[in-house]
Amino acid sequence: MQKSQDHAYPTHWEADVVLRDGGTARIRPITPDDAERLVSFYEQVSDESKYYRFFAPYPRLSDRDVHRFTHHDYVDRVGLAATVGGEFIATVRYDRINDQGLPAQDPEDDQAEVAFLVQDAHQGRGVASALLEHIAAVARERGIRRFAAEVLPANSKMIKVFTDAGYTHKRTFEDGVVRLEFDLEPTEQSMAVMRGREQRAEARSVQRLLTPRSVAVIGTGRAPGGVGRTALRSLLDSGFTGGVHAVNHAFPEGMQRLDPEGVPAVRALPEISEPVDLAVIAVPADSVPDVVRDCGEHGVQGVLILTSGYAEAGPDGRERQRALLRQARSYGMRLIGPNAFGLINTAPGVRLNASLAPQMPGAGHIGLFTQSGAIGIALLSGLHARGPGDGGIAGISAFVSAGNRADVSGNDLLQYWYEDPDTDVVILYLESIGNPRKFARLARRTAAVKPVVVARGARHNGTAPPGHAVPTVRVPDSTVAALMRQAGVIRVDTVTELIDAGLLLASQPLPAGSRIAILGNSESLALLAYDACLTERLRPQRPHVLTSTATPDDFRAALAEALAGDGCDAVVVTAIPWVGEGAAVSPGGGEGAALAAALRTAAEAHPEKPVTVVHLAMNELAETLAAPAPAPAPAPAAASGPDAPAGDRAARPQDP
Repeated sequence: MQKSQDHAYPTHWEADVVLRDGGTARIRPITPDDAERLVSFYEQVSDESKYYRFFAPYPRLSDRDVHRFTHHDYVDRVGLAATVGGEFIATVRYDRINDQGLPAQDPEDDQAEVAFLVQDAHQGRGVASALLEHIAAVARERGIRRFAAEVLPANSKMIKVFTDAGYTHKRTFEDGVVRLEFDLEPTEQSMAVMRGREQRAEARSVQRLLTPRSVAVIGTGRAPGGVGRTALRSLLDSGFTGGVHAVNHAFPEGMQRLDPEGVPAVRALPEISEPVDLAVIAVPADSVPDVVRDCGEHGVQGVLILTSGYAEAGPDGRERQRALLRQARSYGMRLIGPNAFGLINTAPGVRLNASLAPQMPGAGHIGLFTQSGAIGIALLSGLHARGPGDGGIAGISAFVSAGNRADVSGNDLLQYWYEDPDTDVVILYLESIGNPRKFARLARRTAAVKPVVVARGARHNGTAPPGHAVPTVRVPDSTVAALMRQAGVIRVDTVTELIDAGLLLASQPLPAGSRIAILGNSESLALLAYDACLTERLRPQRPHVLTSTATPDDFRAALAEALAGDGCDAVVVTAIPWVGEGAAVSPGGGEGAALAAALRTAAEAHPEKPVTVVHLAMNELAETLAAPAPAPAPAPAAASGPDAPAGDRAARPQDP
């Protein structure tokens, strides 16, 4: 790319942004090499938009205009372009001016005139707002403190872009033109506007990935087995409500269906006549670039790349991964992977299992994110072992295993789950924190409305996964722990603890305080629970130990008494199989179901207080507590989370 003769090309101004509709665009400085792109872009802009930009009919750019709009010194004159597929969709520029509005001669002049032009087909996507944020940051870097813009009164959209940005501004009207002047010093409002735009855009991009109307599996094998065929089988078995296509260049010509599934089959993506929202790619690594190009040209919104052989394979693979990300973003697509395990959405209207998971998890209110496919399998298997979902405590809302995490990361999922009404608890298994500052900000905001549970992996010290293009530093474990604590995140150490904490939070109300009552028919278990509470700086009461012959009715009475007391905010019940006349000795003899019913009866009287159950050798108790509880009496709906009133969640004893 040709560089300015005045100043070096500012590579650090290049950025990929997520737009309002969830698509992406690349923002970069305009260079002299962009002359043809600028002319082509201008030809696609409507006459009305041209009039709004130049205040007069201006059907085409002169050679002088093209030269002026593509040659900058990157200090007093700067132009940025938003591009998709390498082509311009919008431009913004500033020119430093003096107090009289003339080109500045004094480097101390700190005001600039700014102007935008957005292609009509891309208006309403938030392109201008994103460009304003970036050109303002560039201007501050170059010593400019104020922007001025002249806008025709009829150009209400552009006026709104400026006035909604949150900067301190002054508005005047003279000679039929609205003049806006605003300081570029960030304000609390401008930062809120920027972060709000970021949150909505990134959440929308994740939503588009999780709710596709149609999916193409590219690399579907002709015979059963293999990654592509497994992903296709998962899609079909999940009951996905959208369209499914099998794609493989090795299919025979004229083949229309893939048997025995009966799925429409094509040799190449362009042969599919309808739009494809999500492409699941399972071809060899050297074929992926051609497939991604086809996806971009076909208008695919996002790609899920199951293929391995990228950053995890060494330096050459790392470079392939970076090139892959640049290619996907150049088409405005988001990318999950490479080396991903997949994504799942259990919503009844979607039923998407675009993963290698052997079975569709049950629907529920837990959101899962992990980088590692192996950990993803462990989490899904662990939850399935605790209950069936679909009304039970172990159901999930969505699952994403991002592999090498070249693009979509845990931060993106935090943006999505922050407002997702179907997710009450967020579970993250992070092998790294690529951008600790942003993670802390997003985790703090999300944890204020719903619990966030994080387990740290092997690379938890702040380093990025191989090929992840976020500058990172090595962060001591103590710093990571402090960051998590300050963000309000619940930090655990193992996958088992991650599942336990997630299930407890998904099924129980949050306690009002730290006072814990402990009861049960095992003194040893009760003392272990007491010591654990002290370790976590809780305030446990002296355990109430029942006899070894205690019946379910004895448990019910003890739990009811504990819950009714003013001295406890939560109860831990410990249980082992009991003995006595009429009691079954074996764990599967029915006492577990009876005990579960007794505990539920007592808990129903105080739904504002959580109850958790610790047991030994009582599988029936665990299975009964994990199953859906009887439907409670209708109550006013309310959002669950740390700020919700006590009792908003359906209370049931939880077996950890």
